[in-house]
Amino acid sequence: MDRQQVRSSNVVSVGYDERSQMLEVEFNTGAIYEYYGVPSCKHLALMRDSSIGGYLNAEIKRRYRYRKVR
Repeated sequence: MDRQQVRSSNVVSVGYDERSQMLEVEFNTGAIYEYYGVPSCKHLALMRDSSIGGYLNAEIKRRYRYRKVR
């Protein structure tokens, strides 16, 4: 999946597949997580938010099934 680099203190890049509703997040630690069933409106809001990490914590983590890829 192609990811877009973002300006964040703890996130390097974010990718999204609309068909499968999968959000992929690469953290500055090198870890990559996939979040499943994330609506496109949540992805758009994440990318527009002034705090990507804050949005992830408030709206994505612990709300969607996930898997650590790396």
